[in-house]
Amino acid sequence: MQIPFSLCTQMTTTSKAAALASLLLIATCTGALAEERASAADTCLAANRGISLGVPLPRTAARLKAGGPLRVVAVGSSSTRGLGVFSGSATYPEMMRHELMALQPSARIEAINSGRLGERIPGTVARFERDVLAYRPDLVVWQLGTNDVVWSREMNGLKDLVVSGVRTLKASRADVILMDLQYVPMVLASPETATMQAMIGEVARQQRVGLFSRFALMRRAIEAGLAPNALVSWDRLHNSAAGYECIGRALARAIYASGPALAEASAAKRSSQP
Repeated sequence: MQIPFSLCTQMTTTSKAAALASLLLIATCTGALAEERASAADTCLAANRGISLGVPLPRTAARLKAGGPLRVVAVGSSSTRGLGVFSGSATYPEMMRHELMALQPSARIEAINSGRLGERIPGTVARFERDVLAYRPDLVVWQLGTNDVVWSREMNGLKDLVVSGVRTLKASRADVILMDLQYVPMVLASPETATMQAMIGEVARQQRVGLFSRFALMRRAIEAGLAPNALVSWDRLHNSAAGYECIGRALARAIYASGPALAEASAAKRSSQP
């Protein structure tokens, strides 16, 4: 059967209108989601002003003050890799890099993402030479412990392994930051969470390296009134886009404030930020 030309024209016009309406709806939803993410991240940041890593980062501070180059390697598991977001620019290492560049526009900063899905502490330490030290980093951010408490729950020997790993990183003359667990339902349900949190904090103090507590950061944001699911993905384990943004930007601010020469400027900038 031959379809009249006028009907074909009408169908084409209708299809174009439907497609345009769909695109407008997608754009509206995307914009709304971006606004919601930014609002949640800003609330989280406001609840976490002035957080400290606990130690200075001399090499990092010197690099930033000189305008770089500063090379940061972020190593860990899927929450470092950015599981749950669709763009590398939305991961916490990239959010950290962008925030550092905003704080120190003259600096040349490189962030290398060495996250690996499903990884536990032994697997991360085993690849330090290839996936961390080979890049000759100035700063290493080691996110650790989540998969060990959620999936393995085997704590024997882990403290000694973390201490050994930290010493290996320090021997390269890089500054080191340990990043602990995320404050999410699956982590909170593990009976090993408190033990792991205490162990990471103790190693950071004993080895005199930085400690960036995601756990405390997310908890403070919720206590400040943010919805409990705003920083958490649908899987109840990984961060949402807003969670990654807050973590990355808060980490960058803590890094920037870690050098005595930068502390005063950092305090001034924080006072004008959400």
